[in-house]
Amino acid sequence: MTIGTVIRALAGALLVLGVVVPVTAAQPQPAFQWREEYLTAPDGTRLHADILRPAGLADDVRTPVIMTVSPYRNQLAYLTLPRPQGGPVTDYLAIGALLEAGYTYVIVDLRGFAGSSGCPDFGGPGERGDVRTAVEWAADAPWSTGRVGLYGVSYEGWTGVMGLAERPRGLAAVATFGPVVDPYSYLYMQGVSWRFSGKPVVETGIRPADGVGLEHLLFASIPGHWNSSPEYRANAGQIPLDCYLPYLAETANHDPGTAFWRERELVEKVRGSTTPVFLGQGLVDYNTRPYRVFDFWDALGPGEHRAWFGQWGHRDCQDKCAGPDFTADMRAFFDRHVAGRDVELPGPRITVNAADGSWRGEQRWPPADAARVPVPLRTGSYTHRGLLPGPDREIWTISEPLPTPQHLAGIPTATLRLDGPPAATVAMELYDVEPSGRATVITRGIAPVSATARIRLLAQDWPIAAGHRIGIRIVDMVDDVWAGAGVNAPVTVVAAEVELPLLTTLRSADLPGGAGVDLIKWKAERVLTLGPGVVENASVPLNLPAPSPAP
Repeated sequence: MTIGTVIRALAGALLVLGVVVPVTAAQPQPAFQWREEYLTAPDGTRLHADILRPAGLADDVRTPVIMTVSPYRNQLAYLTLPRPQGGPVTDYLAIGALLEAGYTYVIVDLRGFAGSSGCPDFGGPGERGDVRTAVEWAADAPWSTGRVGLYGVSYEGWTGVMGLAERPRGLAAVATFGPVVDPYSYLYMQGVSWRFSGKPVVETGIRPADGVGLEHLLFASIPGHWNSSPEYRANAGQIPLDCYLPYLAETANHDPGTAFWRERELVEKVRGSTTPVFLGQGLVDYNTRPYRVFDFWDALGPGEHRAWFGQWGHRDCQDKCAGPDFTADMRAFFDRHVAGRDVELPGPRITVNAADGSWRGEQRWPPADAARVPVPLRTGSYTHRGLLPGPDREIWTISEPLPTPQHLAGIPTATLRLDGPPAATVAMELYDVEPSGRATVITRGIAPVSATARIRLLAQDWPIAAGHRIGIRIVDMVDDVWAGAGVNAPVTVVAAEVELPLLTTLRSADLPGGAGVDLIKWKAERVLTLGPGVVENASVPLNLPAPSPAP
């Protein structure tokens, strides 16, 4: 059996899984007129495009264009969900509202996926060039005003960031939600593999990041729909092993210093960009995690940028976030910057949903008054062994009950002096500990053991009530978050300190909304109960500065 046959069989298995797993109700299809075109990249790669126009609009009427460049929208399947009806895949795109507003919507397949020829390269120069080619083609089209906006979530949000990096002619704005901005840190945190959820079977972390490359190649190997054009089916049917095998090897490499990973880091490539950006990032998103996306946000140049940061998972906020009207904000953003309409953008520059369910506006995030407060931690030793739980794997530091509320807003960092084998790891978790001992994860991070280990934890915006405690857990590994083998060796924590970004002035809600489904689920599932003995033995005074009351 050839490797190609195995890949094709696994791709078929993905579709079978999609058949047997319950899915949410299908979204109603908006009314549109549809046609397909092929465009040719400078290297000869043929890119397939679906062009969706408002129903009844004449072909010679020029409109602004919204575009999604995607690896996931095969006419036979959206991700693993089979589509026996064929045709353009519009799932989870705000196509109805945008067609109604007078836009043309274009979906372009990345090279190597669906109806496009060529080889995927995981955000490399080929895929970035595809975005540039697609935007400039749409800007020059006879049905276009010459202004193009990019929109997407996840990989489709990543292609929006690629567009910013390439700076194509005609790119007027980018709306990107839960994007990848550095594919290395998407898969690995300081060399340690993240685990991705086992959806649609379970949501806990099961799949090591090392296998994500294979998963994407399986998507690339899904055949075309039987009613698709001959060129579409020929492109979808290819399995070019001469690029698949290096792709697998490079994406499974844990070394951030390889030429492959350095070429794909986008933060520096977008630095100084003034193209308007509407960015969204869920702070409980454990797919594209709240990590380097804030470096991307800070790297943008001056411009009318907007952001939503808050307590949702891997999604935009068209629904399930329980906040202000996201779709109206997005449409106004495109109307102003792509259509050139004289509209005011509703809402604040940055919309924030905190972990207590409140919604507020900020001009900066982390907020300007987030002071970095150093907190010394208890020391000791733990055993790096993984899998089997036990108190020998962890060292707790727990504050006394807080005399005043605190509000963590930003990216905590930690520095630890360690003595242990370099094959071991050291992880840190922050907890909100209720008087009952119920402790909810706030954020976490990991690093390899070294003489001086530095951990940059994931970003959060988390108010902590008076009377609660702050718990800091040093542990070898969080088994459903990262993948790694235990080395069965002791690690000594000689000294440790964490810096907490704490607001000096508390906040009150000034936007409508409440707790969305992902926040409710997080607080129900990402918890443990600390016994009285653990709390008493680990309690220390933290002497945190008291914040000013909310105005």
